[in-house]
Amino acid sequence: MIIERAYLHPAPGEEDAWPWNVACVRALVEEGLRFTAPVTFVVGENGSGKSTLVEALAEGFGLDSWGGSHDWRYASHRAKSVLGERIRFDGAPGGRRMLGNWHARTGFFLRAETALDALDREGFGPDSLSHGEGFLAAFRGKFLRPGLYVLDEPEAALSFASCLELIGHIHQLTENGGQVICATHSPLLTALPGADIVEVGEHGMRRVSWDELELVDHWRRYLADPRSYLRHILD
Repeated sequence: MIIERAYLHPAPGEEDAWPWNVACVRALVEEGLRFTAPVTFVVGENGSGKSTLVEALAEGFGLDSWGGSHDWRYASHRAKSVLGERIRFDGAPGGRRMLGNWHARTGFFLRAETALDALDREGFGPDSLSHGEGFLAAFRGKFLRPGLYVLDEPEAALSFASCLELIGHIHQLTENGGQVICATHSPLLTALPGADIVEVGEHGMRRVSWDELELVDHWRRYLADPRSYLRHILD
């Protein structure tokens, strides 16, 4: 693992303004977020702040907020967000050298909206590959070395079978010393054995098991009886 804990502090007077008033950000200020496994999934409804959280973690580590690796910057040269500027890390034993030496850092931020552009700029987005195939090509060729890999809804481009392949790549990456933090809506990805699952929402942040996830419960009930959901929308 690379990092054991993330935390941040607002300036006086900022506490009631966005993004400090987002529940999961408040929790990060009040308690910090500990990482207890090589893979952490961040799960929550749209608008819960999970993408805001993982983007801040990526920026704080030195990864471009629009996607890419530590040694590459997006064409827009966006400035860091206020959270990315303020976030701090406690290093795990295997990651302290990386955190203490900017040039020793390794990692990648993969976000769905800009993934193809980022991968193409780094040589992993050839025109002959589909969106999903480009994602997997990046994992096969880029996500190999120990480092921090932050993913924002990678399942957006992937089929069921490709999600299963992604699970295998994530497992291999962590076996090689990498750490993965992934925001997701996928019950497939979050089923990875040994992964930590952090659910964000109005409650802030809490650790849950896979069986306790609302998204798992909803998918089970929907697949068992789609009409029980669709009748509220179509009727």
